[in-house]
Amino acid sequence: MSMDDLIELKDHIAAWGGEAIIAQEVAFGELSVTVAAGKIVDTLKFLRDDPICRFVQLIDLCGVDYPERRKRFEVVYHLLSLHNNTRIRIKVPVGQSDSCPSVRSIFPNADWYEREAFDMYGIVFDGHPDLRRILTDYGFEGYPLRKDFPLTGFTEVRWDDEQSRVVYEPVELAQEFRNFDTLSPWRGSDYVLPGDEKAD
Repeated sequence: MSMDDLIELKDHIAAWGGEAIIAQEVAFGELSVTVAAGKIVDTLKFLRDDPICRFVQLIDLCGVDYPERRKRFEVVYHLLSLHNNTRIRIKVPVGQSDSCPSVRSIFPNADWYEREAFDMYGIVFDGHPDLRRILTDYGFEGYPLRKDFPLTGFTEVRWDDEQSRVVYEPVELAQEFRNFDTLSPWRGSDYVLPGDEKAD
C-alpha cells in the first residue's frame, strides 16, 4: 500500500472506532493503532469483516513490557490483509493488575499466542478457557520476559536421569564472573602479532 492508502485506511478506522481508538500512527510503511482493552474484540471483528480492511489473518500476538508506564504492558496484534497486501499493528495498553479480553472467538490461532503472553509476561486474557503455562517448567515462579525478572537467582533447573524428572538445586558457579574489555589479549607484549598493526 502507498502512504496515501495507509492514511486513507487510518481515517476509515478512526471514523468507525471513535473513542475506542486511543492513538494512530503511520511509520515505516505500516499503520499502528492503539485501542482500549475493552474494545479490542469489536475492533478486530471490524478489521476482519469490513470490506475495505479485510485483515483476515492474525500473524502474531505478543506482549511488550514498559515498567515505567502506568499501564505497564502492551498486547500487540499483527494482522495481514492478503487482499490489500498490507499489514496493521494493533496495540492494547494493559496494567499489571488488569486483563485483556481473549480474541480466540475471532482468530482461533490466538489461543497459543495468548497462553504464551500469559506465561512470559503474566498478562491475563479474560475468556480464555485454558490459560496456563506452556513454555516454562512446572512450578516456575515469575515471568521471564518482564524487564524486572532477575537474571541471576539462587536455584537452577536441570534434568536428572536417575530421578527421571526436573530438579531444582542451589546455583553453583564454576568460575568467578569475568568482565571482558574486548581489548586484544596480546596487547602489551614486546612483539607485534600479524594483523595487530591494523588495529592502530
